[in-house]
Amino acid sequence: MATPADIVTVERLIPAPPEKIFSLIANPARHHELDGSGTVRDAKDVPEEPLQLGSKFGMEMKLGFAYSTENTVVEFEENRRIAWKTQPRGAIGRLPIGGRIWRYELEPTDGATLVRESWDISEERIKAVVRPAAKKTREAMEKTLARIEEIVTD
Repeated sequence: MATPADIVTVERLIPAPPEKIFSLIANPARHHELDGSGTVRDAKDVPEEPLQLGSKFGMEMKLGFAYSTENTVVEFEENRRIAWKTQPRGAIGRLPIGGRIWRYELEPTDGATLVRESWDISEERIKAVVRPAAKKTREAMEKTLARIEEIVTD
């Protein structure tokens, strides 16, 4: 059961259509371009077809040390919502961590799109390990939304 402390959400009104924003967010090969945390490196094992519910993709990350994740799309509504659940791979995958969900929701408005990004740790294995990162994660998410705006309005 999710509590308010389990979900951090930021939003930004971006002057672009939802289709343009969604195509960027739903392309793991471009996640390093929009990442505001500086941790996303390269996508791995990205399916050739567009992401859909159940799609899996890998991501090479670095946060003090390099590690890999496997991500599974757990929510999907074309041009409106996409979310993926992240699990660590390799040696770090044996640790009791993982399960956070990254969610993007897009609401069209007059000439723009309200983009909402959420960091949801309600399914995280050990919430106490990641909950202290909430403030820094919020700041990174705000940067991510600013980067998305820069990319889609350029």
